[in-house]
Amino acid sequence: QVQLVESGGGSVQVGGSLRLSCVGSGRIFSTYTMGWFRQAPGQEREFVAAISSSGGGTFYAASVKGRFTVSRDNAQNTMYLQMNNLKPEDTAAYYCAAGRGPQAIWYWTLPVRYDNWGQGTQVAVSS
Repeated sequence: QVQLVESGGGSVQVGGSLRLSCVGSGRIFSTYTMGWFRQAPGQEREFVAAISSSGGGTFYAASVKGRFTVSRDNAQNTMYLQMNNLKPEDTAAYYCAAGRGPQAIWYWTLPVRYDNWGQGTQVAVSS
């Protein structure tokens, strides 16, 4: 198991940027595939991005591709989500998640694939 803590959320205007961080506990962080999900009020949790354990593979939802970048620093037990050109529809609580398994990166687009979740950080984009 790994414990996850997100930070970096806030309120920005349309077109602005935010950088979310997700810090994991333990020395096994580098063995986990990591993902970012988001959930707006009244909606289901939605996949945003995933990154392989080594950081060599990434996968994005179509709605964020080209605007968001996922990265990780295993030496710091941290994953990041750089969000640029933010839109009102990006408003949501953002969650990081960790899972283990020898699967292709696209496998990790479903919430049920993950065993560990953070508490979430809120992002609000206003026009």
